[in-house]
Amino acid sequence: MTSTAPRVWLSPQAHHRLRNELTTLLVPARGDDSGFASQRDRETRIRQINDLLDHAIVGEDPPDDGVAEPGMVLTVRFDDTGETETFLLGARGAEHGTIEVYSPGSPLGTAVNGARQGEQRTYRTPSGATVRVTVLNAVPYGRAREESAR
Repeated sequence: MTSTAPRVWLSPQAHHRLRNELTTLLVPARGDDSGFASQRDRETRIRQINDLLDHAIVGEDPPDDGVAEPGMVLTVRFDDTGETETFLLGARGAEHGTIEVYSPGSPLGTAVNGARQGEQRTYRTPSGATVRVTVLNAVPYGRAREESAR
């Protein structure tokens, strides 16, 4: 049987953090202080982490071709306000750090996925508003990390 679950891009740091979290969750706990309200919540999180890890592409930067895709750090301009935002297109809840993460399945992520630098896209917010964004920059996560470390 083949899996139809989509592949998920993870940084090596997120992969390591998720493996550590999974190890902690799998250890029988005395005086559990994990913050889970019930065993069911704990089991749900274990399944979520296993699913992410099973379908992960770890640390393989996408091509540096300016196309928005998972594993790229994107800078977009919200055309109606002129505001810009920089974020990682990746697995929300898996990445951890100082950069905001948007899932490729989120409204913004779906809109910009596959866009080239300079391309304008639109998406609908949950409230029904239409938002126009322009992709200003798209660089692989590894390159963006190197540049921010300088």
